[in-house]
Amino acid sequence: WPAIDMPAGPSEVLVIADAEADARVVAADLLAQAEHGPDSQVLLVSPSAALIAAVQAEVAHQCALLPRAAIAQQALAASRVIQVRDLTQAVAVSNDYAPEHLILQVRAPRALLDSVHSAGSVFLGAWSPESVGDYCSGTNHVLPTDGHARAWSGVSVASFQKQITVQELDQQGLRGIGPCAITLARSEGLHAHARAVSLRLELMMAAEP
Repeated sequence: WPAIDMPAGPSEVLVIADAEADARVVAADLLAQAEHGPDSQVLLVSPSAALIAAVQAEVAHQCALLPRAAIAQQALAASRVIQVRDLTQAVAVSNDYAPEHLILQVRAPRALLDSVHSAGSVFLGAWSPESVGDYCSGTNHVLPTDGHARAWSGVSVASFQKQITVQELDQQGLRGIGPCAITLARSEGLHAHARAVSLRLELMMAAEP
């Protein structure tokens, strides 16, 4: 059976927000992740000091209204706000962190998307809350956490497939790539590997008129 295990741990969200983002919406997204549990990780990355201050005020206001406020406050106590020079640096920070969820609360989210190469799932723009990814947007919600989005993807149909690779070389093909295999095998000290190739090449040469 194919294995679908992956490194999935405490929930994470990283929100990149520009000066035009609605602080109320950004705060709501941060709290939606923080209420998962005290070990949830919540990050806000923005080049706007004014937006950061507004979001911090909104988080305090909205958190007090939540039934799970105590849990969210524990998560927020270990959370971070990072002010960056610009959105390019914001994406660099996000790629280094490799969040489970990345929300791009910026004017032109698709302009940043091509620069994102490490994230479990990305939510574009003001009308794409991470909550819909949890419940009903159609994407699978088993996602890599703890930086593993650098190397892992979320569970998908492909996760349930078992693939078998097949190779077939003719003489011309072995002549072309055989010497490379011999060199690499010898560099690893695996001389039987090299011999399995070189023997065939010798047999080809011997059979030539």
